[in-house]
Amino acid sequence: MTTVVTGASGHVGVNLVRALIDKNRSVRALVHEHRQSLEGVDVDIVCGDVCDLDSLRCAFNGAEVVYHLAARISISMDDWPLLETVNVGGTRNVVEACITCGVRRLIYFGSIHALVQEPLDIPIDESRPLAENDCIPYSRSKALACKEVINGLTRGLDAIILIPTGIIGPHDYQLSHFGEVLLSLACGRLPALVNSGFDWVDVRDIVECAIRAEQHAPRGAHYLLSGHWVSLCEVASLVAEVTGIPAPRIVLPMLLARIGIPVFSALYRVSGRRPLYTRGSIESLSGNPRISHHRATHDLGYQPRPFWETIIDTLRWFEETGQLKQPLVLQSTE
Repeated sequence: MTTVVTGASGHVGVNLVRALIDKNRSVRALVHEHRQSLEGVDVDIVCGDVCDLDSLRCAFNGAEVVYHLAARISISMDDWPLLETVNVGGTRNVVEACITCGVRRLIYFGSIHALVQEPLDIPIDESRPLAENDCIPYSRSKALACKEVINGLTRGLDAIILIPTGIIGPHDYQLSHFGEVLLSLACGRLPALVNSGFDWVDVRDIVECAIRAEQHAPRGAHYLLSGHWVSLCEVASLVAEVTGIPAPRIVLPMLLARIGIPVFSALYRVSGRRPLYTRGSIESLSGNPRISHHRATHDLGYQPRPFWETIIDTLRWFEETGQLKQPLVLQSTE
């Protein structure tokens, strides 16, 4: 059975490809530009672009299962044209190619940002509507991408939609936004924290649940895959405990953080580094902290591992790959 993974060189993709291979699956990895993260992995790598329908038809030929991970992730307010092209149009192409090629099942990875967050005092579950008109471009693009998969269901496609929260964990080769936050904390480079937090989930838990969903979930099922809501201050304290590097002393209230966005942007431009505090990221930290994974636990046995284990394993991976120069103070999750 051939399984295709789009976005295979990304954070989730790399972990998924490895997990599938560990289960003796034949994997075809669709990559667009970066492939270094797959070096040494026994996988069939094919070049393709979700914006090119013909390349998808070639990649999906003979495939029984497709995992669609390829997406543009952005915390910028100016990326809508590219987000619409890649996330919305690309998903439309994936659906079309799956139908044309007779793919048995599509597993689509959405995002918690695709769901309406309000009311904040009521937990989010699978009944929450899509944020199709959200002011944050990334959120809107992922909501509309979900609609493309739902439209595919009406055309006979067998598809599952997985909706993870903030994904963290090892094998973060291209450095996700939160991976960069962790690394900046571990190196003492993050000047300030925001008095808020997010629901974080281990990439390995997401991958294992995705494989179980492929095998056992009913057609058209939606699953929220949340982990643990942890404040940035708690994250920084844990990183300090593991690395010995003191946590930032400045903690900004959300109102002041919003006002200071232009200042943060200017500082990052001067440093030449990717901005971590933008309007998009600040709004994400203001989302609903209550996210239920009850359905995934009931149907698929989903159980997210302890947050501290994820942090330690991720920092250890940064150390092993040479991105974190100083040795960790705490070396084991035992």
